Amino acid sequence: MDDFDRPIDDFVEVRLPADGAYLSVLRTATAGLAARLDFTIDEIEDLRIAVDEACAMLLAQVVPDTDLLCRFTLDAPTLTVEVTAPTRDGAVPPRNTFAWTVLSALAGDVTATVDSDQHLTITLRKTAEGAA
Repeated sequence: MDDFDRPIDDFVEVRLPADGAYLSVLRTATAGLAARLDFTIDEIEDLRIAVDEACAMLLAQVVPDTDLLCRFTLDAPTLTVEVTAPTRDGAVPPRNTFAWTVLSALAGDVTATVDSDQHLTITLRKTAEGAA
């Protein structure tokens, strides 16, 4: 069974204006949902920073006056965060930058994809360290 056939038990979607002024909403949601999965305080803070950094990457190339969609998927002990927005050029962020290195260190597994409509999605997947 692939990921698309598997039922998703627990997810939250947040849509907000693609503007840095609203990122505190996503940082707060990230902290609350990570706490629900028993992430440590340090892991929660790392995720908050990672979500902020992923959004900053998106906002650097977002189409003005559009929305940013953030989907949190809770699959204990893993939290997956996908942030998506329409971009001007559909460019995937380079993986050889300091920002990408920091993002990967904070979030664990990080990927970036662009669809045919130039929507860039950055996916962060972090598993609680205490998970066996």
